[in-house]
Amino acid sequence: MTNTSYGYRSMELLMLYSRNRDIAIRNKLVKLNTGLVRQVAHRISKQCAEPYEDLEQLGYIGLIRAIERFQPSQGRAFSSFAIPYIRGEMLHYLRDKGSTMKIPRRLQEMYTKGKKFRKELIADLGRMPKDIEIAAKLGVSIKDWNECQLAVQNRMLLSLDAMVNQAIDCSITVGDTLADPTSFAQQKLQEDRLQLQGAMNQLEYKTKTAIEFVFLRDLPRKEAAKRIGISPMTVTRHLQKGIEKLGELLEPQAA
Repeated sequence: MTNTSYGYRSMELLMLYSRNRDIAIRNKLVKLNTGLVRQVAHRISKQCAEPYEDLEQLGYIGLIRAIERFQPSQGRAFSSFAIPYIRGEMLHYLRDKGSTMKIPRRLQEMYTKGKKFRKELIADLGRMPKDIEIAAKLGVSIKDWNECQLAVQNRMLLSLDAMVNQAIDCSITVGDTLADPTSFAQQKLQEDRLQLQGAMNQLEYKTKTAIEFVFLRDLPRKEAAKRIGISPMTVTRHLQKGIEKLGELLEPQAA
């Protein structure tokens, strides 16, 4: 199947699925887009020790989520929309599988003694002791004491540069698995816009047009009435009616 025919067939099924949530149609979409899952799984499997087959199965979960959230009316390619979901499912699994940082017993003992000495120094000096004073009391260098404190503070937090797997050949870091806040916010905003657009499309023509002119284009109601061919009072009624209807349509999605 050529890229053109694949894209046409995929979009055709996506449009059909958006109107009729038939599992059989969704299964066809999954089968049609197996190449996307395999492509991402193959790339990630080269970066870690996780079996390719496990990553592939996780990818299908991401693909199904992408199919459920995709809106054909958006006019963008499904592949570019789906890959972040597919990749994200795999990376989230790898991130959750990673273990927390373990502290050597030597550092644990040093930290325990350091806390004890800190209390003693506070009583003797009448102030909070400096790190170099605690290090001297412990009989260690300031560098060793600072490293000890840092290790304890990060005990439950993996470094963004740490590998998600303990395997030597894993090159995916925890930072790679964290969602980009900007990207996530943009995706959430886009999904909200798509939901709103879908609800708007279910309104009567004049009601939809009134909302677009007044709220989206920021036109005065008098100007909106002139363009639609109705009175300003009728525009107000359409706005009230439209807002109530949108509230009903969007409430199940918000829930």
